[in-house]
Amino acid sequence: MKKLLFLLVGVWFGLASIAQSKNPASFTYEAVKKTADTYEVIITANLDKPWHIYSQNTPKGGPVPTQISFKLNPLAKPIGKVEEKGKLEKVFDNNFKVNVLYYSNKIQFVQKMKVRVGTKTNISGTIEYMVCDDEMCLPPKKLPFDIKLI
Repeated sequence: MKKLLFLLVGVWFGLASIAQSKNPASFTYEAVKKTADTYEVIITANLDKPWHIYSQNTPKGGPVPTQISFKLNPLAKPIGKVEEKGKLEKVFDNNFKVNVLYYSNKIQFVQKMKVRVGTKTNISGTIEYMVCDDEMCLPPKKLPFDIKLI
């Protein structure tokens, strides 16, 4: 009976470890005050080697581009578009048959925000992204975020 119990527990732990999905991307979020009414919201993606994440500007027909969406907030308005800061790579991908744009290791997505002076609020939204390595791609993920502007 003990052997059967140990066998079942071992199988359960084995299946649980296989069932865990890979998560080669981790994100950090911060807001940097630039002036009395301007912030930079910075979303940083750190990627395990050899994984990469796709640019917002990846052409159609390719992998899912990174997309950052902000919820409407009457106290804060985005200024311009989300900028990408990192080492952009452009490669022809045989799987998608298009040139793809991606970042490895680390990328920062920066959005400038205009806020009412003296206001404390949060910026929230989602980041949708897809990561691949040389052998496979993981399904797209959508992560919510909430960043305090202090």
